[in-house]
Amino acid sequence: MNEILTQEKSIYIQIKEMIEDDILRDVLLEEERVPSTNELARLYAINPATAAKGVNLLVDEGILYKKRGIGMFVATGAKAQIQGKRREQFYDNYVKSLMAEAMSLGITKKELVAMILDAKDGGMADE
Repeated sequence: MNEILTQEKSIYIQIKEMIEDDILRDVLLEEERVPSTNELARLYAINPATAAKGVNLLVDEGILYKKRGIGMFVATGAKAQIQGKRREQFYDNYVKSLMAEAMSLGITKKELVAMILDAKDGGMADE
């Protein structure tokens, strides 16, 4: 968790997304303790209530859970849950608009898939 906060979105949303990113990258593992709201507040020089708001969103989603007197922990299945949510967002935010633009240009689904597979600078390794 050493990212820099930006002005693009609310700080508590950024805190939430940073914790999710750390779970996806296996920086935070399932059943592992996450930094406390006070630790997050010190790290990012923010109000502890702001940090708590981001953490509580993850608790509400079942990504984190509280062990009384010990702290917040990553829930079992959290990584898969985040991946599922992010895949849906990826589809909604990118794939739908890509398909719409391709259709307006007369590109078929088959042609689009071939273009994607042939792309040399996609940044993804062959699987």
